[in-house]
Amino acid sequence: MADQEKKSVAQELKEFIFRGNVMDMAVGVVIGAAFSAIINSLVGDIFMPLLSLLTGKMDFANMFVAMDGGEYATLAQAQEAGVATINYGQFITQIINFLLIAICIFFFIKFVNRLMSMGKKPEEPEPEKEPRLCPFCKQEIADDATRCPHCTSELPAVE
Repeated sequence: MADQEKKSVAQELKEFIFRGNVMDMAVGVVIGAAFSAIINSLVGDIFMPLLSLLTGKMDFANMFVAMDGGEYATLAQAQEAGVATINYGQFITQIINFLLIAICIFFFIKFVNRLMSMGKKPEEPEPEKEPRLCPFCKQEIADDATRCPHCTSELPAVE
C-alpha cells in the first residue's frame, strides 16, 4: 500500500511539474529576470546619468540626515561612524528608478504590441442582427419569445 501511495505521489508530482501552465510560468520567470536586468541597465546606465546632467550632477545617494546632529560629508562616513541616518536621498533615487522603469516598460510593451499587430488585418465587427419585432405591436422582443411582453399576443413560431 505504501509503495502504491509513493508511486501515486511521484506520478502526481511529475504531472504537476510537466503541466503546461507550470512550465509557462517557469519560462516567464526566467524571461522576466532577463528583462529586469535589461531595464535596470537602461535606467541605471543611460537615464540616471542623463538625469544627473539635468540636475547639475546632484548626488541623491549622499542626501541624508544624521540622527546624532553631527556633520558628515558622505553617507559612508556617517555609517562608518556608527551613526543612525535617515537616507532620504536613496528613497528619492528609488522613486526616480521606479518611475523610469515604469515608463520604459510602458513604451516597450507598446512597441511589442505594435510589432505583433503589424501585418494583421483589423477584425471587422460582425454585422448587427436585426431585432425581432412583434408582428402586432411592432415592439422589440426576445428571439425565443412565444408571447409578446408588451401586448401579450401569442407569437408565431420562429423558423
